[in-house]
Amino acid sequence: MDTTPLPATAPTTWRLRVQLDDRPGTLARVTTRLAARDCNVLALSVLPVPGGVVDEIVVSTGPGTAPADLIDEIRAEGGRCVGITRADLRHLVDHTTAGLRAVGNALRDPAGVAEAVRTLIGADAVVPATEQVTPDTSGHRAVLSLADGTSFVARRGWAPFTEVELARVAAFGEVLTAGGQAAAAPAAVITTDGAGIVLRPGTPADADAVADLHARCSAQTLFTRYHAGLRTLPRRWLHRLLQPPRGTTLLALCGTEVVAMAQLIRTNDPAEAEISVLVEDSWQRRGLGTALITRLGALARAAGHAHMIAWCLPSEVGFARAAAACGLPVSVRREDDMLRVALAVGSHRSETIPAL
Repeated sequence: MDTTPLPATAPTTWRLRVQLDDRPGTLARVTTRLAARDCNVLALSVLPVPGGVVDEIVVSTGPGTAPADLIDEIRAEGGRCVGITRADLRHLVDHTTAGLRAVGNALRDPAGVAEAVRTLIGADAVVPATEQVTPDTSGHRAVLSLADGTSFVARRGWAPFTEVELARVAAFGEVLTAGGQAAAAPAAVITTDGAGIVLRPGTPADADAVADLHARCSAQTLFTRYHAGLRTLPRRWLHRLLQPPRGTTLLALCGTEVVAMAQLIRTNDPAEAEISVLVEDSWQRRGLGTALITRLGALARAAGHAHMIAWCLPSEVGFARAAAACGLPVSVRREDDMLRVALAVGSHRSETIPAL
């Protein structure tokens, strides 16, 4: 996230959430004040909250107008700015249309559930809840439980979630249930030669199957994945592989046999996540790597990441080929005798300005 202060002369677009007294004409006076500062109101919506409403205003500022100036104008009318963040004009779409499209994608593909939740409530990130999590009192983090029992943790830094936004998620869960689509249901893919494969998250119960996968892989395949001379997988690694503390593991199964696996791991940079893929030798060049990377891309986007990064050996061409087949923008550069493969997943993080 770029936290460099913007020059006061730079025109830009901001999304504000404002709490005003419920008196006739208050909102009109605020917009009049903004217009006097040469601000153009691009969008306006009203969100009911306990005890009143919160108005969301998207404005394009004129030269010389800083975020603090917008907050001062709101205060001058007795209002309070509960959140302000930079807005992207590409995101100024009809919320109902965007929500319906996100729900449709989730019904077609379980990997789209977290992304749909992020779209419906405008969260910075939405990730599956892997353990018991309690909401914080500020309202900037919410635990969302869908009707099928699946839970997600949503986070947003620039403004707390409202009851209306959380109600949208509850209704979304009802739609998934009515459509017979479980949020965490495995997804089926077809390889390039017609084999049926199931993709699903890994669990501790998969430890033996994952160990068998590694035992069937050649020394070259294991070296390509771990960059070390492994012959078999140490048992102490299994739990961390299947339930990484900072990410997600996906498995590809043919029947009950795990034939490939992939991981998405958060890094210290919120915009990036590191990924890795292991495909059994006899299943390589059949589209499994591409299917796994595509699924990881959906998870990374929902978690608020902008890029997925993989580190490959210079001689390793399989991963770059599979990544290119996903249709995501890919860039490759050499760093310290390794190839850094970056995939853009299309998530855009906002710059958050404290509400003064």
